[in-house]
Order: sequence, then C-alpha cells, then structure tokens
Amino acid sequence: MPYRKTVFLLILGIVLSLPVALQGEPSSIVFDFNGKPDKNNVPAGWKLKVKKGKADFRIFTEGDEKVLCFKSVKSSFSFQRKINVDIRRYPYMIMKWKAIRLPAGGDVRKGKTNDQALQTLIAFKGKKVLSYVWDTTAPVGTVTDESVPWPISLKIKVLTVKSGDAELGQWVTVTRNIYEDFKELFGSEPPPAEGLRVQINSQHTGTTAESCFGKVVFKKML
Repeated sequence: MPYRKTVFLLILGIVLSLPVALQGEPSSIVFDFNGKPDKNNVPAGWKLKVKKGKADFRIFTEGDEKVLCFKSVKSSFSFQRKINVDIRRYPYMIMKWKAIRLPAGGDVRKGKTNDQALQTLIAFKGKKVLSYVWDTTAPVGTVTDESVPWPISLKIKVLTVKSGDAELGQWVTVTRNIYEDFKELFGSEPPPAEGLRVQINSQHTGTTAESCFGKVVFKKML
C-alpha cells in the first residue's frame, strides 16, 4: 500500500474513533436576544409571559450583543423559551446580570416578600426546576423550596447566588455548575433541560425593580 494512502487511513481511523464532541459538537450552547423581534418586540425563540401587572421591557444593543432590560412596578413577568440541553455534557451555565434597582424589602425566604430583580430558571424533564436569584435580603447560598403540590406536582429549588446592592448598576457574570447544583438539591442525576426563563417580580412587596439580562451560555468546560 502506498505510503500516503497508509497515512490517510491511519488518520481517518483516529478521527472516527474520537468522541462525538471532538468531531464537531459545539463546546457551548448560547441563548441570546438577537432574534428578529415580533410585533411586540419579543425576539424570535422567546415568549413573553405576564403573571401580574404590566410588562415593561426593552431590548438594545450593548457592545456586540442584544441586552434585555426589565422594569417591574408591582408586577411579575418573564421571557421564556424551549431548550434541549444535556446538562451532563454541558454542566456549566454562565449568565450576565445587571441589577439596577432591587425590590425594597424583597426576601426569598418569605412568601409575602418573595420578589427579585433578577431570576433565571432552568426547567428539566420530570417537572423539576432550578431557580437562581439576586435577592435583596437573603444571603448568598440561601436555598428555598417553592414546589407546587399535586396535581401540578412541580418541584422547584431556589438558590440565592447574589444578594444586596453592593454591585448595583454593574454587569456581573454568574457561573454555576448546574449539574452539581441539581444533584445536590434534588439528589439525582439531572435529566435534559427543556426550558429557560428570565424573570422579574415586585408584586408581593408592591415596589419597583429594574434589571438587565445578557446571554445565557451552557458550556462543556470552563
């Protein structure tokens, strides 16, 4: 067999034996707000959900990406979308947050004050949800349970990852190993993630909150 053909077949064999990730699977999956807006200015791929009050939002370009900003006046609303992410392969979530105004008196530990300027929620198959919040009062590391009983049977774990007003007006990058978070909080391996939501609310405290969200990225490694 000619030398060049032998080398080619050897290289081909090595390539075919590599894991799928090395053959072309992306190292990260990005969810941003760059999609073409509909008549209500909601970018493609996302849906606006209003729970209470009026949704006040805007999308603008900052640097090289679109940024989503919310203002809540005694209201609760969100942008959400369907996703399909294997958290076992993409365990890290990186998100950009900016808190402009926190809801006065907000505290995730009490139902009557459970308001936050920034929330990012990941919904998993099997009706399990991880929620990450920037809380006004509760310290970083606080975990609460907001599960909804039968017949909805939705299990929700909320983790405070930012707290207080020390970094108001600044972009903050939050990085989480959601694979490990899920295992710790639910005690099992995570199924695929199927939903993503970014949310604001200030209806319980009857106050005003403002915030901005950048893209959400799922990564194989840091």
